Amino acid sequence: MPLESNTREMSFLDHLEELRWRLVKSAGAILLFSIVAYFFTDPILNFLTRDIDAVYFNAPTEAFSVRIKLSIIAGLLAALPIVFWQIWQFVVPGLYRSETRLVIPVVVMATLSFIGGAAFCFFLVLPVGMKFLLGFGTDKIQPLISVGRYISFVTWMCLGFGVVFELPIVSFFLGRIGLIDSGMLKRVRRYAVVGILVLAAAITPSPDVFSQLMLAGPLYVLYELSILIVRLTGRRG
Repeated sequence: MPLESNTREMSFLDHLEELRWRLVKSAGAILLFSIVAYFFTDPILNFLTRDIDAVYFNAPTEAFSVRIKLSIIAGLLAALPIVFWQIWQFVVPGLYRSETRLVIPVVVMATLSFIGGAAFCFFLVLPVGMKFLLGFGTDKIQPLISVGRYISFVTWMCLGFGVVFELPIVSFFLGRIGLIDSGMLKRVRRYAVVGILVLAAAITPSPDVFSQLMLAGPLYVLYELSILIVRLTGRRG
């Protein structure tokens, strides 16, 4: 008996209109949370710079622009459940009814995975990385860290880890609907390693090898975890 589709026929323009409204709703949620987050940027800034003695701003507008950036990032994090929900609601019409039951669990897991990845980076990776990088200073070579560059480094690293921690969730979903299997992931492993290195180089904010390896290492572990997850939970034959 064929699986029953969950879709109604939509034209290309209908899909574009649907996508536009999903993006508008996501952007509206991010904007609303960002406005609220702006009033809490001082404690957020103090929290993010807790591992270094001081940061400096080198332009009159830098301190203000950093607060704007922080409020947008905080708004994005707060709006993640809504953003993921809008993404999956856009995808749902193309799924079978049996597959739509995965939407809510996937949204919850995707949100928790993103936050978990960002937390893993901030609490475990960054303290070790900053201690290592700042350890190259001497009595004559002292760090003078720009607040803008430091916040960009921290946020890009945390967002990068948040994104790559979505890999097991995406693999789980694609495995459940039968688009991938563990055998395929094993066969393309060598190409995945190259892709991981390229992705790590693209995501990390600074061009140094150390930052890239800090991201590439956990990403490879997540790839291997994805193979296991797909093998255990993927669609059978």
